[in-house]
Amino acid sequence: MKKLILSTLSLTLFATAGAAHAQNSVTLYGLLDTGLTYTSNAGGHSNIQQASGILNGNRWGLRGSEDLGNGLKAIFTLESGFNLSTGAMGQNSRLFGRQAFVGLASNQYGAVTLGRQYDNLVDNLGPLSLNGTQYGGTLAAHPYDNDNLNNSFRVSNSVKYQSVDYAGFKAGAMYGFSNEADGFSDNRAYSVGASYAFGGLKVAAAYLQLNGAGSNNTSGAVSTDATFTASRQRTYGAGVSYAFGPANVGFVFTQTQLANGTTIGTSASGKTSGIALNGTGAHFTNFELNGRYAITPAWSLSGAYTYTDASLLGAQPKYHQVTLQTDYALSRRTDVYAEAAYQHVGSTGSSGITAHIVGVSASSSDSQVVGTVGIRHRF
Repeated sequence: MKKLILSTLSLTLFATAGAAHAQNSVTLYGLLDTGLTYTSNAGGHSNIQQASGILNGNRWGLRGSEDLGNGLKAIFTLESGFNLSTGAMGQNSRLFGRQAFVGLASNQYGAVTLGRQYDNLVDNLGPLSLNGTQYGGTLAAHPYDNDNLNNSFRVSNSVKYQSVDYAGFKAGAMYGFSNEADGFSDNRAYSVGASYAFGGLKVAAAYLQLNGAGSNNTSGAVSTDATFTASRQRTYGAGVSYAFGPANVGFVFTQTQLANGTTIGTSASGKTSGIALNGTGAHFTNFELNGRYAITPAWSLSGAYTYTDASLLGAQPKYHQVTLQTDYALSRRTDVYAEAAYQHVGSTGSSGITAHIVGVSASSSDSQVVGTVGIRHRF
């Protein structure tokens, strides 16, 4: 009898622990990306460097959930970016600069989260662009990452809603508060987006507006890591992709409009050399055609051509960029890659605008070539 009681108690405790584990979870995850990168012209000289995160930003994070019953659960994500070469923290030395949010998710109504989060352009259009995926990454970004598909900045102080999947359709919205007592609209952000998937077809559209990004209100929605400092930024776009067999082709259109712009990035951002816009307006219109092909389950080829028609500094620059990548998976978590990008900019007049592939230093001329070989590991 004594043995029977002990056995029953052990089984009960084991079952209880198993149920608790199934209802609550915390996952540690991350991505490590590093390699050797050649730049044909970096400020007037060629350069070979050991580069960190030249395709995908290095990160580690914690993701968890707690089952609250009736299809409701509490969720959270804390994600930190860093430089693998030096160990330095990324996103202007934020502890969890890539993502930091908590909220509630319902199986029936969707999720509401609060914190530092991705905007709807990143969520919806990013997966349709070569830039927003593992198949192109940072080197495939549109000039200056003007549409944020490379996720150069996140939105702090934000409240975000994401719907559930309704037969392939999903929609979301976000509002980022300025957190300033006497400047409700100073450095705020709002964004909406939607996507639809049916078989191999995917379509998406999104809109993002920033007011006073990069202003003196450093506690606002988008501050020290803003791509542009301007009184207003409007970015919108749409895209489509279609997968058939081992192939995938896609097209993405985006446009960014700036009012009263003062700067494009900083020398520390890796995006530009701190170009001054002198309080003028500017716009960028991007057209990207991309594709990828799985030669084998482990080996893939991908590429993209992007044409950008811009207006800034009294000029009408035209950017042409081609990006090519080959990737080989050594396992489900580890792959090696080689990627090259070429950019040429014309019609720059006397503006001083030069070629600049995102992720490396700007060229001193109207053309730039970047090549990189590296390894990625996910955990």
